[in-house]
Amino acid sequence: MRVPRRSLPLLLGGLIMAALLFPVGALAHGIVGRANLPIPVWLFSWAAAVVLVVSFVALSTLWRSPQLQEQHRSRVARLPGALQWPAGAFGVGVFALVLYSGFAGAQVANANFSVIFIYVIFWVGLPVASVLLGDVFRPLNPWRACARVLWWIGARLAPRRLAKPPLRYPQWLGCWPAIAGLVGFAWLELIYVNREVPATLAALSLGYFLAMLAGMLLFGVEDWSEQGDAFGVYFNLLSRLSVLVRDEQGWLCVRRPLSGLPGLPLRAGTVALICTSIGTTTFDGFSNGGIWRNNEPNLQSLFADIGLHPTPAYELTASLGLVLCIGLIALIYRLGILGVHSVSERYDTGELTRAFAHTLVPIAFAYVLAHYFSLLLWQGQALGYLISDPLGNGANIFGTSGAQIDYNVISYAAIWYVQVAALVGGHVGGLALAHDRALALYRDPVEAVRSQYWMLAVMVAFTSFGLWLLSSVGT
Repeated sequence: MRVPRRSLPLLLGGLIMAALLFPVGALAHGIVGRANLPIPVWLFSWAAAVVLVVSFVALSTLWRSPQLQEQHRSRVARLPGALQWPAGAFGVGVFALVLYSGFAGAQVANANFSVIFIYVIFWVGLPVASVLLGDVFRPLNPWRACARVLWWIGARLAPRRLAKPPLRYPQWLGCWPAIAGLVGFAWLELIYVNREVPATLAALSLGYFLAMLAGMLLFGVEDWSEQGDAFGVYFNLLSRLSVLVRDEQGWLCVRRPLSGLPGLPLRAGTVALICTSIGTTTFDGFSNGGIWRNNEPNLQSLFADIGLHPTPAYELTASLGLVLCIGLIALIYRLGILGVHSVSERYDTGELTRAFAHTLVPIAFAYVLAHYFSLLLWQGQALGYLISDPLGNGANIFGTSGAQIDYNVISYAAIWYVQVAALVGGHVGGLALAHDRALALYRDPVEAVRSQYWMLAVMVAFTSFGLWLLSSVGT
């Protein structure tokens, strides 16, 4: 369906104004309470919008040539290649502990290592570590480590047969297996009613491990890791925000902030992958808000009326909400790209969609940090007693089983400020990336600035929407 150009300002502007004027939203999954803020939430939204506008003016005035298209790496230290093997062994060991504790431990979420590790350390902690330290998951990846060992053994037993993978990874498939994996994990975390049963988590983890192992053995370890492994692809995507990177010769290098994103490989599904990562976090907040809670029972009753039991009716209703949130994020980005295209027809919308896709990655991480910061800060402390008692059976291996979670380590107001700073900082980063890419695409700086009016609107929309989701618990 072709959207008339005259309607683009109304569509995108309506999304922005809705978020700015109606700051009644949801409490994110990781937030335990709400702060008494010193100023109204709507004022936060307007202030964030002003920050983005001021940033846009500063970029337009002071940033006159591309600065981020090249990484400008500087080598810091050489990392021995042999470190990958012990790192992989460590990852396999932790994964084995996840399986063992899930199957053999107490079937209580807060007393079992597998639940806290998967939902807090793995899903929230690793993205933060990836942004701070680079792609740390790659050497630790347990299924990648096992697949490499199997290939190493096979190459010595049958060197001629295993000179290359049996199948070639199809280009048309791209990142779609990884997208399916991310949506599946989001469904597990946010929708599935038995998501906190340790044995269920362990069984699903084992199933994913076997699926990834099969993919790597059929299509090659690296090809599948870079396109088919949901977590490998996702963590690598976020690691491009880091100033640290390991080059092909094994050197640890420092690069310009944000410069790792313009070189993001654009495969089939890359844009959908980024929109999915934002959309799943969006649904996490939205599903806890007043709008969803007040209307979800009505939607659920529609499925119950056709014969579904309450549990599958709820899961189907929530699944629909998850898909709609992902679609909403894709729609906002699509409207922004259509606006950029309306400035100049030098590039078609498909080229522009791919050219500016990387500008959404800082937003994806900003949403993760804003929504799950308190979860990581508080529930992450549970690792202190779980390392001594991973099964929840009263053991005290390292003498820390008596450790407790300190909820006073940070105030609710401080959490709110961190969340706002994450959202605004992420969107300013996205705006800088978009401006830099526009300067590289358009020869005329004035034309480049005009094209970015629309990306500014996209960033304001995402910022306002993010603040709306974080503003309060719905009633």
